[in-house]
Amino acid sequence: MAWFGSLTAGQVAGVEFGYPGGNGPWTESRCRVASFSAAAGTLRMSQPCWTNVTARASYAQASGGLPSMSPHTMPARIENAQALLGSGQWFLDGAGGTLYYKPSTGQQMSALDVELPRLETLVQGAGTLAAPIHDITFSGLQFSFATWNAPSTGSGFADVQSNLRMTGANNQGMCTFSNPAGSCPWGSLTQPLANVSFTASKNVTLTGNRFTQLGGAGLGVMYGATDTLIQGNEFTDIASTAILLGCTYDPLPTNPSDAAGIKQNCTPNGANETAAIGTNEILTGTTVADNVIHHIGTDYSSASGITLLFSQHTTITRNNLYDLPYTGITAGVIQGHVNQASTPQNTTNINSSNTISNNILHDYLSVRSDGGAVYVEGHQAQYVYQADGTTIDPVRTLAKGLQVTGNIAYNGPTTNFTYYNDAGSEWINWQGNIAFRAGDKAHGGCSPTGHFWITGNYFSAGIQSYPCAQPVDTHASGNTTIPATPRPTDLPNALLRAAGTGSGSFTPALSVPAKIFYVSPTANATEVLVAGEGFGPATPVYIGTTPVAGVTHLSSGFMIVPVPAGTSAGQISVTPQVPGSIRLNDDDSTITYSGYAYAGGRSYGDHQNDVHYATANGSTASLTFTGTKVTVYGEQNTDQGNIGISIDGGPQQVVSTLPSDGVRHANVAVYTSGLLSSGRHTIVVTKLSGQYSTLDGFTV
Repeated sequence: MAWFGSLTAGQVAGVEFGYPGGNGPWTESRCRVASFSAAAGTLRMSQPCWTNVTARASYAQASGGLPSMSPHTMPARIENAQALLGSGQWFLDGAGGTLYYKPSTGQQMSALDVELPRLETLVQGAGTLAAPIHDITFSGLQFSFATWNAPSTGSGFADVQSNLRMTGANNQGMCTFSNPAGSCPWGSLTQPLANVSFTASKNVTLTGNRFTQLGGAGLGVMYGATDTLIQGNEFTDIASTAILLGCTYDPLPTNPSDAAGIKQNCTPNGANETAAIGTNEILTGTTVADNVIHHIGTDYSSASGITLLFSQHTTITRNNLYDLPYTGITAGVIQGHVNQASTPQNTTNINSSNTISNNILHDYLSVRSDGGAVYVEGHQAQYVYQADGTTIDPVRTLAKGLQVTGNIAYNGPTTNFTYYNDAGSEWINWQGNIAFRAGDKAHGGCSPTGHFWITGNYFSAGIQSYPCAQPVDTHASGNTTIPATPRPTDLPNALLRAAGTGSGSFTPALSVPAKIFYVSPTANATEVLVAGEGFGPATPVYIGTTPVAGVTHLSSGFMIVPVPAGTSAGQISVTPQVPGSIRLNDDDSTITYSGYAYAGGRSYGDHQNDVHYATANGSTASLTFTGTKVTVYGEQNTDQGNIGISIDGGPQQVVSTLPSDGVRHANVAVYTSGLLSSGRHTIVVTKLSGQYSTLDGFTV
């Protein structure tokens, strides 16, 4: 409190509190401080944010509510005060018109490029239903340096799910399911601002563009948009979700009572809209294909890679999504939370004939939890009835349902369900998908309605887990159990070839640097499956410094690499390694752990995006190797402490992994031995202090 007392009233009003997991482990709410009373020693938080975070209206359904956070919760993070500036951090004094920055070690201010975004909208295409904008192509452009100011107001960021939030009353979007009743339709939460957006449009094409360094969502398409093509773009370094499709206010646009809300919230051009709103308002015929989406949700970690709200004939195919803080692709988020097997018709919507196919999703859920590679809620089909007019025709209805086919998911170790049927989800065809190293359950969910077909999949974990309530019906057949670390013979090459960017007839103009994220076990292997990003027909592969011949390039995400006997996973790379050295990733089978756990899909820059970590002092990691020098890689952060290093049973050397500048540094050499005698040696790393000890592998 003494620190707040040293600030002016204006400075106090700029301070922001962050609450990761405060409204459920999938959320990260933030509210600003409104004022400080020195006499009372109390803080008053900004409204309506604080009420919307701590006192949400409640309702009773087995599928779960919108949880409130205890008002006594301490913030995990305090931001936006000049006095808190650390190395590599900035602070904007808007009133004083000054941007402050504290350079990292070795940085020279004269060498920095500093961009201060002011615009919230870079491109906004908005026609009307009677006169849509049409036949426009955006190609080869870069969209950068836009901001999003709403979370810095009194509404803050009262997170609900997937960056949908409350900005009005604490019963916003709860319709008749709360007491007192809230605004309708159910689930009509406020969605992120898209820095590039289109509404009431026809035949808009975006191809070969870069969306990067953006403060809101990258691209939004909703309200009366038909036949939009989003193909071959890169989305990266974006504060919120990459692609946002649909609007929370239009589950039933044919309902006249919802017209005013749709005009106000689903298009910036609602004041000029004269046409009656109906089926012409439905987002239709959108194709999202061959895009690379990575490192998004950089400010708002509950962001999904692609968020699909309400639409018909949407196709999301052959995209690569990775380095994600939360879910890969979400469909129908929030809308299903009052539906389940016992109450399947509390709400309905217009979703129909949508497809999520042949995408590669990996290294997701690196920050938040309770999500999946593909996450679904609510109704996903328009019912088709048999001749009697009352019995649903399952074949024709499933054909109009959500088709989730040919997707490949891996490296999501904290995933609840890789392919997730959550509240009220129904009429979904899960066919021909792959999941490995992606959580305890490959398929399942909490309180779905049902009507699932799960066929022809290749899963390393169990399926049909429904811990909250059983669905009405499911149909599983022809699924294959594979190892958690599959080898080339465990997966059909046809599925690997068909997934990811460029696997169809389209050749993307953009590419990302080649990088390996997974290598199958090398022990007793003559070839290994290598998964990653940016692979092309000419991508070289090296074992140490030696180029490998005979590599089978399957797709942008998979290769099969021949290996000689004795090869370790750490020796395989897409760039030549330092002569005479071998980099062993932390998951290499030659490392022995006691008390360490695995964490993958992190977004801090770890080698191969994973680490092993320990919380208990005395935990050890040991490696027996043949060589003359060894380097230990780990992390420097304020939650780390001391580690002990001993070689060949010699005296333990104490090494600090605390950063000198107070900033996290990943994949850093925390210890390098002196010259050792030629031969076999054993190094033991022991956690001595701190909250965590992090190991990111060795170089021998």
